[in-house]
Amino acid sequence: MKALTNKMIWVISGLLLVGASSCYEKFDPESYAPSVSIGGFTSTSEIASANLIAYFPFDGDYVDVVSKTAGTNTGTTFANGLKGKAMKGAKSGYVLFNPTAAILGLKSFTMTYWVNSQSTTAAGGIIGLVGLSKKDGFWGNIETFFENGGTTTDGIFKAHIQNDTLDTWVAKEGIVNLYNSWTHIALSYDATSSTFSIYVNGSKTATSTVPKFGNLKWKNPGQMVFGTVQFQTTPSLTTGAKGQDWASYLTGLLDEVRIYDVALKDNEVDALVKLESRGK
Repeated sequence: MKALTNKMIWVISGLLLVGASSCYEKFDPESYAPSVSIGGFTSTSEIASANLIAYFPFDGDYVDVVSKTAGTNTGTTFANGLKGKAMKGAKSGYVLFNPTAAILGLKSFTMTYWVNSQSTTAAGGIIGLVGLSKKDGFWGNIETFFENGGTTTDGIFKAHIQNDTLDTWVAKEGIVNLYNSWTHIALSYDATSSTFSIYVNGSKTATSTVPKFGNLKWKNPGQMVFGTVQFQTTPSLTTGAKGQDWASYLTGLLDEVRIYDVALKDNEVDALVKLESRGK
């Protein structure tokens, strides 16, 4: 009898311990870790949030999460990106998007994105990235692309910007190890100083001041295009040019495309890159 009583005590004690332990959540050390703060920001959503007018995370769809409207896909797919999924380009592949009123009304801007591209040495002279077309011009209102830098690893980033009857080019040459790995590109324009800035992986690498360029006014704007330049679509987005042998498509990955209606500060671009690379 005594042995049976002892067994019952042990069983009851065990049940009490199980019941008590079920009242407490499993300890998660990450929940007690302090938030990562970079430049005073703990999340990308905190950076110039009131000025973010378009954001394409490409997490399995082509939706701008700001306007809640989607682009139209031709030949692209999705793959694992820097954060979640990313747009996976293809030869003759691209995405078109009807620009919102906020995009059409930009005076200053910052455009940022992550890209993982193959070398233009193999693909052709240039690889189109993101742009805002101009219906009757050879180049778009905004045209951004990588250009062959002479090697399979180094390259050039170039951007064309149309402002009513004026236009200009900005470029960063000699970007090392540009291909086959994630690179963050940011292009900004401050209308008050007529100054363009290019950032590569969060660092300002080039500036260009265009006297009296002033507030932007797009010239005959058409659709936005992701994954190539405006004259490589079918049909071409412009009457000013058709497909060119030296122009090509982004067959790599494009992720986290953001457009702001201000020129971001240096510390904001730096924080954006570091937080996005941490999945924040």
